Amino acid sequence: MRVLYLINHAGKAGTEKYVYNLVKAYREEKAECFFAYNEPGPLLTQMQELGIPTCRVEMRSPFDRRAAKKLALLCRRYKIDIIHTQYPRENYIAVLSKRYRPETKVIYTCHLTLKTGPLWKLTNKMITKRDDAIISVCNNGKELLIGNGVPEDKIRVIFNGLWPEEATRAAESTIRQELGLGEDTFVAVTLARYHIAKGLPYLVDSIAKVSPDLPFVCLIAGDGELYDEVRAQIAEKGLENRVLQLGFRKDADNLLAGADVFINSAKCYEALSFAILEALGAGLPVIATNIGGNGDIVNEENDCGILVEYGDTDAMAKAIETLAADRALCARYGENGQKAVKNVFNLEIILDKIYAVYEEVLDGTEKGR
Repeated sequence: MRVLYLINHAGKAGTEKYVYNLVKAYREEKAECFFAYNEPGPLLTQMQELGIPTCRVEMRSPFDRRAAKKLALLCRRYKIDIIHTQYPRENYIAVLSKRYRPETKVIYTCHLTLKTGPLWKLTNKMITKRDDAIISVCNNGKELLIGNGVPEDKIRVIFNGLWPEEATRAAESTIRQELGLGEDTFVAVTLARYHIAKGLPYLVDSIAKVSPDLPFVCLIAGDGELYDEVRAQIAEKGLENRVLQLGFRKDADNLLAGADVFINSAKCYEALSFAILEALGAGLPVIATNIGGNGDIVNEENDCGILVEYGDTDAMAKAIETLAADRALCARYGENGQKAVKNVFNLEIILDKIYAVYEEVLDGTEKGR
């Protein structure tokens, strides 16, 4: 089996981690893997380090016929069986490429939770009916895909996941010592880009309502265009000692190991958060907004944290105070979160499910001959 992984921007977010996990797992025994991109980034470097053949395909729009023709030529040259796409732009181009090489199968993984307008709904109906399979990483994503004109019978829900051995809390952390935080300080951490979708202004507003008598600090690790705006908000509310902006960090494991709770304050576009899964693996309880796929992780069945409605600052503040006052509850949520990683969000199981989709679409080809 030969699989070409196609993505517009080869960056460093959760989608790129998804692609990297698939390629690293399949490349030696299950599939011969190839990689095509438009904008270079860290994922391109990772693919090259794995020895994966790579090629740039300029993708100027979802309907770029020149890109579709080049993609078809690549598929012909390397005898590609499946193109696995990650976003609508790449998916549309991959489907269009079937006009020039019809035997190629196209699988689209939807990492978005986005309601589209009438025009996109119309084009979705036209294009996605020619996908051979569509994977949504969360249940909310599936519902939105159907509402956006995608055929329901093509959609499978397969969650993101971690390797089960990642469900282990690091033995030590240096972050409290680095920041001068005492053991009695209740430390929250969030790993997020400073983007409107991540809801960081809402998080700051919520922290302003946390009892001043509680020894509490929230660490924000990340960078992005709203960094200065959030910094000004923190200063305006006098929270410089309660909300610490750490900037971009490469030691996420160190931050999680030194924290007491993980917070996801997403406003929109959240699918199945790798950051939340990593926090569960580290044994942290989670507070998350009821957005996108967060409810697939934080729910009564998994019993690993507290779900709040986005924009409800009182609920977020109360959730923080509840966990800070009940370390036994934190421990229960943390233990259950690690169990969820091993039983529900286990990457070994998820990789098998995705590979079964590959085999299914190819089996359909064999049966059709």
